[in-house]
Amino acid sequence: MIDNFERFDMKAPPVRTKWYLRPLTYILSAPDVKKHKCIITKTGTEGLKPPFVLLCNHNAFMDFKVATKAIYPWRANYVVAIDGFIGREKLLRNVGCICKRKFTNDTTLIRQLVRTIKNGDVAVIYPEARYSLCGTTAVLPESLGKLCKLLGVPVVTLICHGHHVNSPFWNLHDRGVKPTEAEFSLLYSAEELKQAPVDEINAKIVKAFQYDDFAWQKERGIHVTYEGRAEGLHKVLYQCPACKTEFKMSSKGSILKCNACGKEWRMTELSELEAVSGETEFSHIPDWYEWERSNVRAEVQAGTYSSGELPVRVDSLPNAKKFIPLGTGTMIHDMEGFRVKVTDKDGDVHEMVKTVPFMYSCHIEYEYLGKYGDCVDLNTLTDTWYTYPDPEKCEFAVTKMALATEELYYAKKV
Repeated sequence: MIDNFERFDMKAPPVRTKWYLRPLTYILSAPDVKKHKCIITKTGTEGLKPPFVLLCNHNAFMDFKVATKAIYPWRANYVVAIDGFIGREKLLRNVGCICKRKFTNDTTLIRQLVRTIKNGDVAVIYPEARYSLCGTTAVLPESLGKLCKLLGVPVVTLICHGHHVNSPFWNLHDRGVKPTEAEFSLLYSAEELKQAPVDEINAKIVKAFQYDDFAWQKERGIHVTYEGRAEGLHKVLYQCPACKTEFKMSSKGSILKCNACGKEWRMTELSELEAVSGETEFSHIPDWYEWERSNVRAEVQAGTYSSGELPVRVDSLPNAKKFIPLGTGTMIHDMEGFRVKVTDKDGDVHEMVKTVPFMYSCHIEYEYLGKYGDCVDLNTLTDTWYTYPDPEKCEFAVTKMALATEELYYAKKV
């Protein structure tokens, strides 16, 4: 069945934004940028003109709106994941979007970006390739410096602050945070880029991308009064630091709770955690998250990491028309990587194998589209599988799989 699906045309050349859509994109972005009183600080960009590469951090949909304001009225091509094109491929192509399947080695994308630069436009890239899980920097691809070097034009960064605090990936409710901030900075001129070695470029990009939205919030004393501010946080903080139990955390209102030992933490209006009783193990959310990472790293180093065999259902996204239910089956994530095997309605068996050396990170979703549940998004160059473990039949955390993917890749590399 799967072989009969029409595939998204990844080779179609990028479209220069239609002239009549350029002001429209600005008009649609302006209300939210104004609502959150976003302050854009520009450094070293006086006299800057396209073509150039714009590298942006990624915490919420607001990132796109701020980027639109920062570069208006210049034309741009934006790298966007394929699920963003669902049901609106023509529109997104016409506003300049280039399709990408996440965490794949895609030489077609490089050709598309070269064309963008030759057209004299801005190449907008979100190199973290997913929303940050807890408002801190996600892993960046090692190929980024080489790509910038190849394109040979100025490299600019746009680092936004406050977007995760306002609408975190684990609970997208708009908290009305203001003012938000963004730094629009020249990282390399074309001449500086020509002289710089790739390793130095990568290191400078990584340094520029160091941010912590919760630290930013506390430094500025911004209070979030939304009563459900902790709801969904257990998706990220899946392991209890008190009893060390995994997959038993829950959240409601401003309370995060371990259902194994009963311990509770309150999330304050400054997004700090404080134990309702007893010791506060981690008051800073990213510290808890990095503690979980260290525990996953220990499993990887011991060679014991495994999700076990999880019952899953899989939706396929071969094109931008709609998700296609592929079937049910099993997923294993272990020291060898991901293995998913499903059986479709015709009885045909399909398998996707993603080994450790070919995935430096992975994309996950929490309660995808508000109704489908947590999933891992696995990609080839021609298909995307949204893989949903069954929460009624197994215990899991897609956050742990994302952490393990990164730790497995790093362990294999060194």
